[in-house]
Amino acid sequence: MAHAQDPAILTENLTRRFGDLVAVDHMDLSVGHGQVFGFLGPNGAGKTTAIAMLTTLLRPTEGRALVAGHDVERDAAGVRRAIGIVFQEPSLDERLTARENLEFHAVLYGMPRAERPQRIGEALRLVDLDDRADHIVEKFSGGMRRRLEIARGLLHVPAVLFLDEPTLGLDPQSRRSVWQHIRTLRETTGVTVFMTTHYMEEAEFCDRIAIIDHGRIVALDTPEGLKNLVGGDVVVLTTPDAQAMVDYLGTQSLDATMRDSEVRVEVDDGARFIPRVVRGFPGEIDGASLRRPTLDDVFLKLTGRTIRESELNAGDVSRSRMRRSMGSRGRR
Repeated sequence: MAHAQDPAILTENLTRRFGDLVAVDHMDLSVGHGQVFGFLGPNGAGKTTAIAMLTTLLRPTEGRALVAGHDVERDAAGVRRAIGIVFQEPSLDERLTARENLEFHAVLYGMPRAERPQRIGEALRLVDLDDRADHIVEKFSGGMRRRLEIARGLLHVPAVLFLDEPTLGLDPQSRRSVWQHIRTLRETTGVTVFMTTHYMEEAEFCDRIAIIDHGRIVALDTPEGLKNLVGGDVVVLTTPDAQAMVDYLGTQSLDATMRDSEVRVEVDDGARFIPRVVRGFPGEIDGASLRRPTLDDVFLKLTGRTIRESELNAGDVSRSRMRRSMGSRGRR
């Protein structure tokens, strides 16, 4: 039985292998009650595999995980009763209306008949689909379907809500609406939200973030704490001779990175640094920009590449293997 002082989610050495591929590598994690916790990383980093294990859809190869006090292997039914899930893959019945999809979900979760109309109405209003409640889902756009899936995940007010890329396919207005409700839901009910994302601006909403790369957590902190790993300011210099700029900054004991004609460097005070480098660099400088660090800067510092570059180089091997495993022996 879960106690108030226990974490909402706890993993110890959680590992999943697909043959010789290690998709999640000895993951230790503790998520407190009422937190919005983010898994930030590129596609193929192991985020979806981790969330599949935590929601009992995939068995761990090693280690253990507790969700809302329930062991994901020994008490899978208890985990499922305590969670709501919104996955990337569509799972609506297109032949039913929006209301019928939510009604079916309410029945599966044993929601009392008297409560269903109000809960369903509230969920549909949340995602601005109340005027489409009796429309067949087959006629919905991709964004509308996504919003309906989010409403379904919130319908029974779970103890832990899992969101796998929750706003994928949504327009900016719908994304803001969803996040506004998630924050309100957390504040009013104390629900724990565990989400995966590769959107930097989405991760900023989280209380704590774990940056995951190649199945391993490489950093875990608040958004501000992570950005403090980078330093004060990020300066990007554009020059025809980027290598000469890197060499010059090296003489100033600064570690710079180069991409095409751009040179990126972290400094304590960018406003003072830029005039100094313009005066001192013997070559031509076409432009200079100054900004505060972002979470993508953190990922670049920790891994040597940006999340976008990681996604361009990532294949679909782990996801296809996970689907085969879930279909053959992962489901309980």
